[in-house]
Amino acid sequence: MSDDSTPDLEAVTRERGGRAYIVTVADEGGPHTVHVPVRWERGELVAEVGARTAANAAARPQVSILYPVRSAEDYSLIVDGRAAIEPGDSRRVRVTPTKIVLHRPDPPVDRVTSCAQDCIPIAVPVSIVRG
Repeated sequence: MSDDSTPDLEAVTRERGGRAYIVTVADEGGPHTVHVPVRWERGELVAEVGARTAANAAARPQVSILYPVRSAEDYSLIVDGRAAIEPGDSRRVRVTPTKIVLHRPDPPVDRVTSCAQDCIPIAVPVSIVRG
């Protein structure tokens, strides 16, 4: 759950629009990054991906989703999570968030943060944490 000072993940992702980058780990150990449709559904982010991204997520389920900045003063939204291939659809990846942050490379603005940049953590919803 979020409070007045912490944005709500569902609201933030909906406001960002329907596309983001998903980063998986390739067989060789390097990153594999693609820009894909992503939507919020029942407490998870759902990405429509290609065969390589789906295979990577199935083999190595720790993934990141990046909504990049839209303007110079904007924040990137970075969601780390655990991926699972949706049963019956080998090209749909469901990501359960484990860490969420709004980030930009500026000094923090009147906020106590462990990040050396301007970071705003977003609480992982309690319903996700409890599963």
